[in-house]
Amino acid sequence: MCGIVGYIGPQAAVPVVISGLRKLEYRGYDSAGIAKINPDSGTFEIERAVGKLINLERKLSDADHTPHQRLNIAMGHTRWATHGSVTERNAHPHVSMSGRIAIVQNGIVENFLELKHELQAEGVVFTSETDTEVIVQLVEKFIHGGCDFEKAVHMTLAQLRGSSAVVLLNLAEPGTMIAARLGNAGGVVVGLGDGEVLVASDVPGVLECTRKVIFLDSHEVVVAKVGDVKVRRLNGDRVQKEVHTIAWDPVAAEKGEYRHFMQKEIFEQARAITDTIRGRVDFEQGIVTLEGMKPGPTPRKIFSIGMGTSSISTMIGKFMIENLARVPVEVDYASEFRYRDPLITPNDVVLGITQSGETADTLAAMQEGREKGAKIWAIVNAIGSQAQRVADGNITMRSGPEISVASTKAFTTSVVDQYLLACWLAQQNANGSTAEAQHLAISDLMHLPGLVSIMLEKNNIYDELANIFHTREHFLFLGRGINYPVALEGALKMKEISYIHAEGYPAGEMKHGPIALIDENMPVVCICVRDNVYEKMVSQIEQVRARHGTVIAIATEGDTDISKKADHVIYVPEAPAMLSPVLTAIPMQRLAYHMALRRGCDVDQPRNLAKSVTVE
Repeated sequence: MCGIVGYIGPQAAVPVVISGLRKLEYRGYDSAGIAKINPDSGTFEIERAVGKLINLERKLSDADHTPHQRLNIAMGHTRWATHGSVTERNAHPHVSMSGRIAIVQNGIVENFLELKHELQAEGVVFTSETDTEVIVQLVEKFIHGGCDFEKAVHMTLAQLRGSSAVVLLNLAEPGTMIAARLGNAGGVVVGLGDGEVLVASDVPGVLECTRKVIFLDSHEVVVAKVGDVKVRRLNGDRVQKEVHTIAWDPVAAEKGEYRHFMQKEIFEQARAITDTIRGRVDFEQGIVTLEGMKPGPTPRKIFSIGMGTSSISTMIGKFMIENLARVPVEVDYASEFRYRDPLITPNDVVLGITQSGETADTLAAMQEGREKGAKIWAIVNAIGSQAQRVADGNITMRSGPEISVASTKAFTTSVVDQYLLACWLAQQNANGSTAEAQHLAISDLMHLPGLVSIMLEKNNIYDELANIFHTREHFLFLGRGINYPVALEGALKMKEISYIHAEGYPAGEMKHGPIALIDENMPVVCICVRDNVYEKMVSQIEQVRARHGTVIAIATEGDTDISKKADHVIYVPEAPAMLSPVLTAIPMQRLAYHMALRRGCDVDQPRNLAKSVTVE
């Protein structure tokens, strides 16, 4: 959700902050703002603008960005509105009534109305509709009551309900920046540069200056000064944090030759899958080693949870784990999981899948599992993220930075990670597949990156399909078995970036409702690869054609029969059934991408969406 970048150091602070915010645009936002401390006048210089970051940059274009000889300090924010409409006065940063304290926030203060009414009764005048302003007014109240800056922040945070990440500046301490994290709302990354300190809501926001970072956990507060970074818990205890070195190159988060990040990330999938497999599989011995996992008793059941694309990934993983490891898997939306009082035992595992490792609902669901005694596992992309840190075992996706809001390479690598997990569990489970079957399953992985490369070399049909169908407002996606979830993912991608209403269904359900929608104006995408439900899918295609629907088939290379039944065919290489979703997902991504291009949509930052949903 909201993007945050703060900077203290010798460089001109405003350009550093703006550059960091630009790296976080993928998170989704509707307004932006920045606050700089002018060391000469001892005042804040604040600019805010509605819309894209470029609008804020235009306001700043005439400003003097020469580094000050003493110290340069600023913080910026891209807002995704929760409380209050999208206006300049609701954009961050917000300042206290005296103008001496400034704040940016990611999250929600659940008890803000109660706190606001108390402050108003004491004479505090609010200038925005946001819940964020309550925090900065409380900090000022405690400072007036005799607390120093750090103590006032601690006192304030103790009164807040809900999850928040905040950064604060104080004109009385112009060389200090305080940041804190409460609950699961967004990350707080502290970058440790050469004579400079940065704070951001995600790693790309600091990468231009440093790769050395620390990550705050919930209820931790960092007081950052050049050459002095201290972390304490809200109870005042000092915390020694591990310094992580991020392997991502800043160039990896740039578009390069590609028109959009989504296009770049689609075409990085062969490399990402290679990296996901590399070093984890001994193909000669038929053994999988997962560096973040510890051998132990086979789980009674695995509860796989995620949100959005990650929840669809769990559905595919269910097939893989149950088939190869013979361990029951129950899948659930993380947002629903903890509200149904799930029947979890200490012999179970809750597996959270999250690209960012900061998705609020997924973190909350993982905590629900822990409180019920289950072991917690995580599959994440963001190294050092909250999900990775709280888990008992973890598997990293190794996708590299994924910037586009619509997930592509993180989806396919998370599927491969679950396949690796299934093989790893099978090795330890006496009830798992036979040793011969395990060896075969592992050897199948060897060819997967090459098959993905073949898929990415086929280009022509997507432009053609987009030209034909870009004016349609409804799509239906059908699949069966392990490819049913891919139909859901295809529909989700179409909705996310082309704004076309699309539904994904198990093909066997078509006659139980969706068939009523089929006519000559309804394109139907059917995943019909050669597997154990192939003939069933061919029958579904026949039924769609009988009602004058237009069929776009995803079929196995060499299947000439399908070309006689479907109006359009996208071929994928022949692959083992358990790995076929990795291949069939790619046409879904590319079709949605080309449809969005043809319709003139904002591919990387679709309306109303954020990359990482860090509030409930």
